[in-house]
Amino acid sequence: QVQLVESGGGLVQAGGSLRLSCVASGRTISDYDMGWFRQFPGTRHEFVAAISWSGDYKGYADSVEDRFTISRDVAKTTMYLQMDNLKPEDTAKYYCNRVRWGAWEPLLETWGQGTQVTVSS
Repeated sequence: QVQLVESGGGLVQAGGSLRLSCVASGRTISDYDMGWFRQFPGTRHEFVAAISWSGDYKGYADSVEDRFTISRDVAKTTMYLQMDNLKPEDTAKYYCNRVRWGAWEPLLETWGQGTQVTVSS
């Protein structure tokens, strides 16, 4: 079973940037459509961005379109989320997961530990 580990979060001022990484262990994610989700305190995971298994197709939530960029490395073992022009409302814990393409729903029931992103105003 694939296990996902997120990293790269931190504290940044509004307008700043962060790059999140998602690394898989246990089995490869090269054949999977993958996505980033975030969770605000007391709420469900919210879709942020997705990338197809080939890397050719990408999808974004309206709230992050034109600010965030999702990518995966050539070997497709690591996925990234480049976050630019961060806003205080982006403050959340960010997670990666397999994604159901188009529906933007997570497929794995077990989540990683996530990585906290905090944006100060």
